[in-house]
Amino acid sequence: MDDINKYIFHTKNLTDEQQYKIETVFAIKAVPQGDFYLLKSSCDTNLSAMREQLACDVNVLNNHFDGSQVRLLVMDMDSTLISIECIDEIADMLGIKAEVSAITEAAMRGELDFELSLTKRVALLKGLAIDQLQRVYDERLRLNPGAEKLISYSQQSNIKLVLVSGGFTFFTDKLKEKLGLDYTLANTLGIEDGCLTGKVDGAIIGAQSKADLLLKLSNEFNLEPHQVIAMGDGANDLLMLKEAGLSVAYHAKPTVQAQTDNQLNYSGLDAVIDLLKA
Repeated sequence: MDDINKYIFHTKNLTDEQQYKIETVFAIKAVPQGDFYLLKSSCDTNLSAMREQLACDVNVLNNHFDGSQVRLLVMDMDSTLISIECIDEIADMLGIKAEVSAITEAAMRGELDFELSLTKRVALLKGLAIDQLQRVYDERLRLNPGAEKLISYSQQSNIKLVLVSGGFTFFTDKLKEKLGLDYTLANTLGIEDGCLTGKVDGAIIGAQSKADLLLKLSNEFNLEPHQVIAMGDGANDLLMLKEAGLSVAYHAKPTVQAQTDNQLNYSGLDAVIDLLKA
């Protein structure tokens, strides 16, 4: 017997035209589930083409996946939980945003070694007064759409929340306190006489460090892979994403979308709740 899959359409409303396109492929209509639509079928389809045709996010889960068993959600910070790349905005305080952003973008696409790129970018920040970091937090850092709803749902569902970042503890610590997150991991910026030294204190938190924390916490809580979701957008998230039972690429770089189970390009972070409820 063919495996039955659960197709999730991440939209509150499907038009008649959209339903017609779905029915043409699956021979049945998708059923509304509140904030999303669900369809169960053994039919395989080109998800990329369907997403483009429907202009909404479409994902597929194995029928055996049970979101109620998920106990750990590991999220990247920059451009995933929050809408900015913190290091680029810090650089803007020195008038060098374009230079730093170009390095960040290449690193997130997987074209540059992350650790080397971070070392280079942090070096360019040398001498910046640390009060400028607070300005970035206060004036520019914003949660991505749906973040608070996803966090609230996860906390109510007894899912541990982990924020991992190739960015900086200055921001992850504040977000942990503000949002009630369980764990965070990030780089520590060197500070001397109230200014950045241009170096990272301690070992750089990169792709392997993110994956290692996911595995450490999975073992600590005796979790199987299907009980763990990881979400990110850049190449330095790939190792972490591969260790999770369910991986989600959030408005991610092409190399990440090509290597993840689920992609969100139209929706906010709360679309992850659809995966947990389906």
